[in-house]
Amino acid sequence: MAYDASRNPSQDVRERIYLPELLRGLAVTTRHFLRNLFGQRDTNASVLNRKGRSLVTTVQYPEERVAYPPGYRGLHRLVPREDGKPRCVACYMCATVCPAQCIYIEAGEYDPADSSAASRVIEKFPTTFVIDELRCIVCGLCVEACPKDAIRMDTATHAPSEYTRQGFVYDIPKLLNGPPVSHSSDPWKRRESSEAPEHQALEPHTRIGET
Repeated sequence: MAYDASRNPSQDVRERIYLPELLRGLAVTTRHFLRNLFGQRDTNASVLNRKGRSLVTTVQYPEERVAYPPGYRGLHRLVPREDGKPRCVACYMCATVCPAQCIYIEAGEYDPADSSAASRVIEKFPTTFVIDELRCIVCGLCVEACPKDAIRMDTATHAPSEYTRQGFVYDIPKLLNGPPVSHSSDPWKRRESSEAPEHQALEPHTRIGET
């Protein structure tokens, strides 16, 4: 038990000897050590709510893992279309808005002879899409900026450990995963080709009532 320290330590024999207080501190350390060593340890994932004799709150990873909160983003992923290709149209908006400059994109054009519906209405696609996960600050701005819902951060997983820096550089094969996503606003679902739709030509600024 603690005691009131003297206002003049030079005249207090207990503090001048120092040995009694050293033994007192060792006793406290030994008591906690034995209680944590032989006491029953609560394995509740929420370390703040653990109960029992053992006061150890360290998570024994990987046997024990703390559950991620619902708002945790996780690693990036490229969203695939129904045909397996990424929804990305290489508009560079995610790379432009990224404050860490961790996204690198190279664009290519579809072959005009390709008869697929997506190739007729989409001009570009990414030939190279790379994200450096070590530079990423997990801000989510790339997800907000993407106009095609082509990139998401809903994996709820963090970057695994790697032996080299290159292992943290994710390319298209590593990023393209998850279920395919299709939206009713996808251009290849709205018209058959990229030609101008047929409509009645009207002069600009037509007055109300004029035909």
